[in-house]
Amino acid sequence: MKLLHSGKVRDVYEDRGDIILVASDRMSVYDVILPTPIPDKGKILTRLSLWWFEQLADIVPNHVISATDVPAEFAGRAVRCRMLDMVQVECIARGYLAGLGLKEYQARGSVSGVALPPGLVEGSKLPEPVFTPTTKAQLGAHDEFITFGDVAAQEGAEAAEELRRITLEVYRRGSELAAERGVVVADTKLEFGRAADGTLVLADEVLTSDSSRFWPADRWKPGGPQYAFDKQLVRDWATGTGWDKKEPGPEVPAEIVELTRARYIEAYERITGTSW
Repeated sequence: MKLLHSGKVRDVYEDRGDIILVASDRMSVYDVILPTPIPDKGKILTRLSLWWFEQLADIVPNHVISATDVPAEFAGRAVRCRMLDMVQVECIARGYLAGLGLKEYQARGSVSGVALPPGLVEGSKLPEPVFTPTTKAQLGAHDEFITFGDVAAQEGAEAAEELRRITLEVYRRGSELAAERGVVVADTKLEFGRAADGTLVLADEVLTSDSSRFWPADRWKPGGPQYAFDKQLVRDWATGTGWDKKEPGPEVPAEIVELTRARYIEAYERITGTSW
């Protein structure tokens, strides 16, 4: 195998013309990799992504070839995937206002050029889900909001329409399935690539605690921070340390590590209906 790329969480290898995508236990917040891993995180993300790829297969093809035909040392955290030409846009769907979307709204009244109603607060449900793309920054840099027009200029009008349509359809399907299990999907980030014939293919991870904001429905209350089944716990802790959000990141205390692992597992179990 040949290592092609090492990202914030995933390592990408080439093997016999395929991609081996390996999810590590690394934790990144504010685009910085923290020095403390979260045990089993990569396996949880991999298993949850595989479950979602099956649920979404009728909406969009995905990159999965096999979850078992992988090197033994990566078993449980790796997927053999199709080689794709990756689209250089982070495709984000938002159904609720939180995180950087909230900050953008507070500053401009819009997110990625999409105007939103006045008076929304942290955790507010949006009138309808919106497509709020960002740049795909290199390791250590920050993604920046871009408009649908920017995506069209970069990828072409037809491709931009498809990216928006599929992203919102995946979000709606994911939100509906999660809601049946008592989980709110506030937002999610998707990545796409093009197959050799130009078909858009869903890639990387999908609807995981790293790429989405998951909230328990019975605890959702607009107007402030939400109880989260994702890495918001680590973000909040890191912010509270006074860290400047630059390299190097701070060591994460054992209790935050264990709480985070437990929340990732709870999200997996609630959504899939199976025990970890």
